[in-house]
Amino acid sequence: MNRVLTVRDPNTRATLRRSFETLGYEVIPFKKTQEQVLRHVPKDVRLTVTASPAKGQDATIDLTVALAGHGYEVAPHLSAQQVQDRAHLADIVARCREAGITDVFVVGGDPTETPTEFKDAHALLVALHELDHGFTDIGIGGHPEGHPSVSEDVLFQALKDKAALAHHIKTQIVFDPAVILRWARELKRRGIDLPVHVGVPGAVHRQKLLRVSGGLGIGESAKFLKKQQTLLWRFFVPGGYNPAKIIKGLAPHMGKPDNTITGFHVFTFNDLEPTEEWRKQTIQALA
Repeated sequence: MNRVLTVRDPNTRATLRRSFETLGYEVIPFKKTQEQVLRHVPKDVRLTVTASPAKGQDATIDLTVALAGHGYEVAPHLSAQQVQDRAHLADIVARCREAGITDVFVVGGDPTETPTEFKDAHALLVALHELDHGFTDIGIGGHPEGHPSVSEDVLFQALKDKAALAHHIKTQIVFDPAVILRWARELKRRGIDLPVHVGVPGAVHRQKLLRVSGGLGIGESAKFLKKQQTLLWRFFVPGGYNPAKIIKGLAPHMGKPDNTITGFHVFTFNDLEPTEEWRKQTIQALA
């Protein structure tokens, strides 16, 4: 279990308290997810629902609509590899509009056996904007550690192309705050001014992480566990993982003119009870 965050500097403490009061949680559309959210997550916590290759895009929309019906502010992931074509996209947009959903998060996603009309997140964003979509907050993914086979310039240009069609960036999990900060400063330097929400794992039980990392097709939020197994050990060595390290490393830089980091987004891996307990205790500690 993760230690509660403590900070001495009053300005940093105030910034962090605001961040924790507006944290978003990412959940995976499993059978009991709705029940767990209703039991453990207050209505003022924003939610996103991942697009799971195993369940398909419609399962994401089903859960999103259900949670919105209970009064949550919730955004579905739309995956370019799971939205079949423009007709499917139009149907998704109509369902979201009917449910009063105003936020969405667009990802490329893992390729499936069934090809779709959209080759990547940018293509899906372009198609989305050709519809009267009604979304007021569109998020896209950021990858501070880059990609081993794609140059930095190509990655930043792709992000810039998507950023023109979006409102904020959420990052994948990166354990080193210095890497995240360097990337965020480079974004700003290249004229990409969207607010950045840094992705951190929440207060997740180790057993849950092992089960999740061993599971198949559970969506974007756990790709790093499957594809970058070297990261997994960071969760299991003594003192190896504590979200406080990432958050405290970035907090003094939030609000500075050289970057646009505005807050944090928690990958819960559906371990909602300890994650919410950690959030509440941290808000009290930062008071």
